[in-house]
Amino acid sequence: MLEVVDIHKRFAPDKPVLQGVSLALAREEILCLLGPSGCGKSTLLRVIAGLESPDRGEVRLRGVVITRLPPHRRGIGLMFQDYALFPHLDVAGNIGYGLRMQGVPAAERRARVDALLALVNLQGYARRTVDELSGGEQQRVALARTLAPNPALLLLDEPVANLDRLLRAELVQELRRILKTLHVTTIFVTHDQEEAFALADRVAVMHAGRIVQVDAPPQLYRRPANTFVAEFLGFRNLLPLLGAPTERQVSTAAGAFVLPEAAPKSLAPSARLLIPPDAAVLDAASPGATYVPFRGRVTATIFRGSLFQVEVTPATAAAACQLSFEFRNRGRQRLPQVGEDILLWLDTSQMLVVNDEEA
Repeated sequence: MLEVVDIHKRFAPDKPVLQGVSLALAREEILCLLGPSGCGKSTLLRVIAGLESPDRGEVRLRGVVITRLPPHRRGIGLMFQDYALFPHLDVAGNIGYGLRMQGVPAAERRARVDALLALVNLQGYARRTVDELSGGEQQRVALARTLAPNPALLLLDEPVANLDRLLRAELVQELRRILKTLHVTTIFVTHDQEEAFALADRVAVMHAGRIVQVDAPPQLYRRPANTFVAEFLGFRNLLPLLGAPTERQVSTAAGAFVLPEAAPKSLAPSARLLIPPDAAVLDAASPGATYVPFRGRVTATIFRGSLFQVEVTPATAAAACQLSFEFRNRGRQRLPQVGEDILLWLDTSQMLVVNDEEA
């Protein structure tokens, strides 16, 4: 559906914003551009939309090169973070604006507006003014307005960033339902990994103007491509290696571990052993063949509702080292106390050696 080929963009001679970005998007796929502020994700979205011209590279939609086409001729819908609703128009007027500009007859326009209002659960809102709407309702109207002309591709720039956390979670689920119902091919930008995982079929992680990994959310979480991706996804248990791995065994300040697969052949000095926060079990006996015992002292216990987080200093730590693990809160289960020595079982099948981005 969409191909972005070797896109380069600079706003100043010594400040590249996009450095050889390439990606492909299948029909009806939802792709997220995920990354920290300043990594180039919004600029890439604007290049695809035609609001910025690349210094080099091509954008192809349905096999046709659209790199130099003006935005209004691309058949692309773009929804901004601030929604940009027209205050002088009611809800129906906002949703039908693009259709009116296309010369769609009034009866057909009304039918399309009514269908979209039903799709976004705003039946009966047609005559309300913009200032009568909540933030979530404004977001739905902006989405319906963007979808009304049936764009070949939909681009969303931080679509729920202005909403509170509870409403964001609700609308992300609703947004995915709407996009899948209409079979809309979509790219959206966010810096929130939970939002990306909940909404996207695939996630493209960006760093310093490059795409460093593209994967489905479960694969991205379980197998981050490098230390940057792991750190950006919030993994804290990234332990420096003490010397080169011996076959499948790696040594760290928290101990030595035999992994189910060999470490990468070429390792940078900053390569780390990643131990996911859910790789630990509190059972008194080993839960399986891939689990190894791990003793440590609790330095903090943090309640997080359905989860509790335990900070542990390894009993055999060769240097300053602290690990963080998450466990399901099972009601009557006793939580480890600060200062307590505990036995955990770590699943080596979830551990992974992650290399430096440049390695």
